Amino acid sequence: MADFPEILTTSRFYLELKLDGSKDSVDGFFKGCSGFQVNQDAIEVCEVTPQLWGKQGQTPGRMVRTKIPGHTTCSNLILRRGLTISTTLWNWLLKVQEGNWSSQRRDGALVVYNQSAQEQFRFEFQRAWPMSYKISDLDVTTGEHNIEEIEMAVENLKRIEVKA
Repeated sequence: MADFPEILTTSRFYLELKLDGSKDSVDGFFKGCSGFQVNQDAIEVCEVTPQLWGKQGQTPGRMVRTKIPGHTTCSNLILRRGLTISTTLWNWLLKVQEGNWSSQRRDGALVVYNQSAQEQFRFEFQRAWPMSYKISDLDVTTGEHNIEEIEMAVENLKRIEVKA
């Protein structure tokens, strides 16, 4: 019988993100993350070739359209976690707002584990900085946990092969 790869669940992940002012990895435990997407633009090129074309095949200058790869872009990453007393994410945003954004860029990784807690998937992001910060609406009638959300701009996303 063929050995099929394990389908990875969305509930077994860890996001590595180390920020200034944090002495432990508590800033890495997130409830959810989205936006891990890389897009490749397509550039359409129109060329006139010396080929003959037309009804009788007598007209020179056939037009040929080709698409070639263009600029690569990455989506913004959105991280969500339960609201805590830690102000590390908020302070990170403040440092960027104060004009010190170039020194506040951070690298990190999304790591997904199998059911045996072994790393199976790694997506690294580079030069991330916070764009927005929000908390969930407060409503005493729902009994839900408050959620903290931060949106980050990233310059590069790449999938890293995990060695077995």
